[in-house]
Amino acid sequence: MRYYLIAGEASGDLHGSNLIKGLLAEDSDARIRYWGGGLMQEACGEPPVVHYKDGAVMGITDVLRKGPQLLGNLRRCKEDIAGFRPDVVILIDYPGFNLKIARYCHDSGIRVFYYIAPKTWASRPSRNKHLKEWVDRLFIIFPFEVPYFTAQGLPFTYRGNPLLDAVDGHEYRRPCEGRYLAVLPGSRKGEISRMMPVCMQVADSLGMKVLIAGAPSRSREDYSPYIGGRQNVEVLFDRTYDILKYADAAVINSGTASLEAALIGTPQVVGWSTSRLTFLVAEYILKVRKRVRFISLGNLCIGRQAFRELVQDEFTPAALEAEVRRLLDDAGYREKMLSDYAEIRESLGGSGASRAVARAMIDEIKSTI
Repeated sequence: MRYYLIAGEASGDLHGSNLIKGLLAEDSDARIRYWGGGLMQEACGEPPVVHYKDGAVMGITDVLRKGPQLLGNLRRCKEDIAGFRPDVVILIDYPGFNLKIARYCHDSGIRVFYYIAPKTWASRPSRNKHLKEWVDRLFIIFPFEVPYFTAQGLPFTYRGNPLLDAVDGHEYRRPCEGRYLAVLPGSRKGEISRMMPVCMQVADSLGMKVLIAGAPSRSREDYSPYIGGRQNVEVLFDRTYDILKYADAAVINSGTASLEAALIGTPQVVGWSTSRLTFLVAEYILKVRKRVRFISLGNLCIGRQAFRELVQDEFTPAALEAEVRRLLDDAGYREKMLSDYAEIRESLGGSGASRAVARAMIDEIKSTI
């Protein structure tokens, strides 16, 4: 069968790569075309139609600035899907772009699966109407989504979370000797520009070695202006799991990385800030923080705070330094966090999720042929 996958950011590239491996294992005749990144390319052996870094945006201001480029990508994607004639289009997260593709595919009579559904439980529940109209089936990856999408009347399949396979299957190598702080400032320039200055002030105060996990879509030059001449700070690429595994503590931009840290077992604090305009939209129009108590997936999985979240105005050098020092020095605090991590892992089910999802997708297609 012919599969067309669309991932718009680093986390989608990771999940897409594991799904591709599952599809190839379950369907020996699979033909795959995709928008994504290096991990998906490694999985299928072919380059992407478009690399996700060419369309990545963060917040309202980025959308306005990159509007013409995004419209061009949307048009190109529709034309490419029409030319490929897939049996199914598999959308991976990235709802701003992917929902438009879902509508196009639905109107064109092309089957649509949504892998890693839009987080309508957190914001923009109006998107559920579009999911019902344009998507044939959701494939969700979090246990707390099961009752939510059941109540919404949306058809879905849940086969666990693919991050367990990625984390447990990695061959870990220590990135350096001695103690160090890990910093994961995000994959987008906007995230890096807001995270790095605060993290570097904390690095100066702590005086310990800092390893920055460079995002796949970024270059060393994206971090250099914030590092300056600091000798205790180093950027490493393609070593994120290794950096997390051996770190004494981690400062992480909210996203998939915070859940990865929980599964690996790294004591962490999440930091998140954005432009004032984007934050006002999230806080007062979308009611994000009134709809859910947390912004981090690990905390959401167990419904309570396993690790601290410093959001917007709370994300200051003083608050971050105090939390990092507690992670480093308070053994009881660390042990409680690790105990909560075990509960997070248990909530996500066992291994083999990617291949199980691939099998479920193939079965769903065959059931309607």
